[in-house]
Amino acid sequence: MTDLASIDACATAKLVRDGEVSPTEVIDQAIARIESVNPQLNAVVHERFDRARTETAEGSLPDGPFRGVPLLLKDACPSAGDPYTCGARFLREAGYVADHDAYVTAKLRAAGFVIVGRTNMPELGLSITTEPLAFGPARNPWNLGCSTGGSSGGSAAAVAAGLVPVAHGIDGGGSIRIPAAHCGVVGLKPSRGRVSYGPDHLDYSGFIIDHAITRSVRDSATVLDYLEGWMPGDPYTAPPPPRPFAAEVGATPGRLRVGLLQRPPLADTAADPDCAAAVKATGQVLESLGHAVEQSYPVALGAPEFIEHYSILVSVELVALLDEFSTLLGRTVRDDELEPNNQVVPVLGRAATPSQYLASRRWMDRLTRRIAAWWADDGFDVLVSPVLNGPPPPIGWLTDPTDGYSRLLSALQYTPQFNATGQPALSLPLYWTSKDLPIGVQLVAAYGREDVLIRLGTQLEQTQPWDQRRPPVHG
Repeated sequence: MTDLASIDACATAKLVRDGEVSPTEVIDQAIARIESVNPQLNAVVHERFDRARTETAEGSLPDGPFRGVPLLLKDACPSAGDPYTCGARFLREAGYVADHDAYVTAKLRAAGFVIVGRTNMPELGLSITTEPLAFGPARNPWNLGCSTGGSSGGSAAAVAAGLVPVAHGIDGGGSIRIPAAHCGVVGLKPSRGRVSYGPDHLDYSGFIIDHAITRSVRDSATVLDYLEGWMPGDPYTAPPPPRPFAAEVGATPGRLRVGLLQRPPLADTAADPDCAAAVKATGQVLESLGHAVEQSYPVALGAPEFIEHYSILVSVELVALLDEFSTLLGRTVRDDELEPNNQVVPVLGRAATPSQYLASRRWMDRLTRRIAAWWADDGFDVLVSPVLNGPPPPIGWLTDPTDGYSRLLSALQYTPQFNATGQPALSLPLYWTSKDLPIGVQLVAAYGREDVLIRLGTQLEQTQPWDQRRPPVHG
């Protein structure tokens, strides 16, 4: 039998369609891999094995493109009847269970995916490392002492280790791209409004978007075809693609104008040499493929006020989220129930005045126009940058109570700006350090142009293949 731990979701689905393997066999093997490998990784924090087996055995799986393919759901996306904890101790201790599916969950089910569990994440998604006190740290399959990234860290570790071919992720500041970069897999943040965040619509000022972490670009494109699209009540939506995203896989990207960004734009911080080398090497490959490559990037990415305004918006949104959880639980969630490093966030949110919040929203709108001009007016197609300014750090490095925040700011240089602008951004595993740790390279296109990223991502996947690389911990 084909090694299901080493192929992508599209290949797995084809085996099911061709009758070479049954959905029950696929799900049973995925559960066996999770039971065997997850104790080392702590990537899966809620098992859903019995329900997954029942749903599969009933023979009533939707006849979607991924019928019978196992999937893990990040523990920030509701699935009816399952625990919903968002990495938070107060939700875990309350034993909270979701009473409905998010639209994303329903669409994944309709595509034929079978949800086998829920993945680890930092408390309320507030960090770029997955080390919640509620469940303990997720561990990187490339080095168990290293961070998986965050906030979709459990999802990325599970895909990299071969537990499942696809796992759900949510990106509000890099939370799909960063774990994908740290774990050596593919992570696409779609354009704002491409995927509905309903019915709850907690989208953090338009910064947050759902999608998936995958092994291949074609999986990412095909999953997006089944997640994208306006849902009733959505306040905005991305322009519909001219053809399915899966049709862009393998399509010729043409000769693109590409800008390279190799140094941190946001602070007086030295560039990590491995990350700079990854961008340089990618630029050389792109030149060899016939693209026009130059050292250029939107200067507005380095606007010094960005962190201040981003922090105001996120902290105010967190206060609103805590209020919603208080309503769900029927009691007030206190600030001291949060992890010590997070307790300052709602304090900042309550200190912000309504006028400050609106001023930050408007500042972000102006910044978006300045950044977008590099694509629209200067004529560039793609920006290439690191995902983070550094390789996967040791567990505990970013949660250190004294130095963790400054280390986070030093690393988080390249991703949150594109949550503010709403542009699509793709993390690809194109480089490994001398210690065999993955370094993700970020490709960013103009708003609504996931098609450009998928075509170029496929071209790079073909010329710089990563599918044969396996971490030391693998199913």
